[in-house]
Amino acid sequence: MADKSAPLRILCLHGYRQSAEIFRERTGALRKILKKHAELTYISGPLRIRHPPPGQAGQSEGLEEDSRGWWFSNAQEQSFHAEEVCQSAQGLEESLEVVSRAMQEQGPFDGILGFSQGAALVAMIVGLQEQSADPRFQPGFRFAILIAGFASLCEQHARFYASPIYLPTLHVFGETDKVIPEAMSRKLLPAFQGAVDLTHSGGHYVPATGTQKQRHINPLRCHKM
Repeated sequence: MADKSAPLRILCLHGYRQSAEIFRERTGALRKILKKHAELTYISGPLRIRHPPPGQAGQSEGLEEDSRGWWFSNAQEQSFHAEEVCQSAQGLEESLEVVSRAMQEQGPFDGILGFSQGAALVAMIVGLQEQSADPRFQPGFRFAILIAGFASLCEQHARFYASPIYLPTLHVFGETDKVIPEAMSRKLLPAFQGAVDLTHSGGHYVPATGTQKQRHINPLRCHKM
């Protein structure tokens, strides 16, 4: 019988141009409010991001030296833009293998949390889990948290949203998010049945103020019962 007093274990996937270490640092406030309820494990994406030349704009979530990603929407330039329509994506299979290996070597995990591109990857993983389409993700996770998530516009990724997803999920949106606008995040919701959503007044970050504290904690309490 599971120990109901033990904290839930959650696997965490960072955003584009981040890493496990960077995401861990940027979610310090979240770790603090969840410390009695959950243990967060962070992993890095396998794709190293080349820094753009000075003065060249691009979609990014930080320009730290160890910048990682989960897939490229432009294989030739090895870059990623959430609003870029593409037929295929480089690196996704490698990223799925990284997550699968973490589940085997560091799991089991109760849930999975993703931010931005990491949240988009979470949606794909739970889609595979729901479809029982990949033995690497069985039995899988009991819940998922998607922060600033979105549905990939790569044609090869349509299969992940082909069936309704019944896994309990919390979707978090920022009203002033300029990287992944709230409207873009909400387009992912129809794929999830019974999803719970949380909107904060800020931008592209993981909210962890007193206002959002109970909304983060309540779903976790349900999964410890």
